[in-house]
Amino acid sequence: MYAAQDYQRLIDLGIRTIRIAARWHLIEQANGRFEFECLAGILDAAKAAGVEVMLDLLHFGWPDDIDVFSKNFSARFSRFTYELARYLKRHDYGCRIFAPINEISFLSWAGGDRGFINPCATDRGNELKRNLVRGAAVSSEILLNEIPDARLIAPEPLIHIVGDPDIPGDETEAKMYTDAQYQAWDMLSGRLSPELGGKPEYLDILGVNFYDRNQWVHNSEPLSRSDPRYRPLREMLKSVWLRYRRPMFISETGTEDCARAEWFNYVCDEVFAALAERIPVRGICLYPIVNHPGWDDDRHCHNGLFDYANTEGHREIYSPLAEALKAQQQRFAANNGFIYECEERRLNLSFSSPVGLCLSAASTSNEPVCASSPGIFCGGTNY
Repeated sequence: MYAAQDYQRLIDLGIRTIRIAARWHLIEQANGRFEFECLAGILDAAKAAGVEVMLDLLHFGWPDDIDVFSKNFSARFSRFTYELARYLKRHDYGCRIFAPINEISFLSWAGGDRGFINPCATDRGNELKRNLVRGAAVSSEILLNEIPDARLIAPEPLIHIVGDPDIPGDETEAKMYTDAQYQAWDMLSGRLSPELGGKPEYLDILGVNFYDRNQWVHNSEPLSRSDPRYRPLREMLKSVWLRYRRPMFISETGTEDCARAEWFNYVCDEVFAALAERIPVRGICLYPIVNHPGWDDDRHCHNGLFDYANTEGHREIYSPLAEALKAQQQRFAANNGFIYECEERRLNLSFSSPVGLCLSAASTSNEPVCASSPGIFCGGTNY
């Protein structure tokens, strides 16, 4: 409803790139009938404002009649991808940066092993992960064939787990779970389980989702940054870079309440340190741009840059985070001389804005489930 006003708010803050979800379950409410009105309003407003859109095709949702575990899932998702690509081209929206499936690892764990999000299954996480990778692979191929100069992003949570010192051998199991964060990327690139259809070109730009709860003691509480076992984000980014040699960006980050500005500054500090080590971190996506209801209790989550809109569409801004944003933009702009020798699949990687901030859609295992150039500051929305 307030897309045009919200985009202008972002432009006023120097943000001209957003990450949003296409919302497949709203577009294909009946099998084979694709109605794009719910997406058109958002994209029309973005086009009019000159805002760049990074589009998630599947962000935790699919039509009710689809069994995500079935062999037919990939066929349905490929058809949706094709119809969406053709629609975007017909209307000349200019979208060229796509995440076929958001957070395959988290979705597989939360929906396939723990059962607290769709499809609400248990002990089927690996099965779900493999089927999602199949779907992401066929979707990636269609996007590369249908959209000129398409770029693909693969958002996954970045985690670090340590063992409980009171449990013998727990450190080994904790490391195993930490290393599992790479499985979806490995599958998508064809390095692991090539029968799923992965190819190196599908692992184009890595999206790293990182929150204040992405490090924890195995089967226990999150680690605080004062804990000596807490791993600096710059080291985690370096590990990803050395493993894949792909450009990356922080595709989601944020926290709640009065910690928002301090957490944002920490992430920026760590990205700045990574850039100094010539690690190609191309941007930071702040999640979310707007406060939203909790995932399972509808509580008012104060985790955005702006609050709920009133009847006139006005939103109160959270000033400490806005001030931190402006200060970091100036800091990165003043140090925009980093030179990269990146092993990229295509060398013309670029976003519309200088080092920036992106606001995006929810989700990593660190998020409360009751909630929701060298880079860009962009923004993800809840539309």
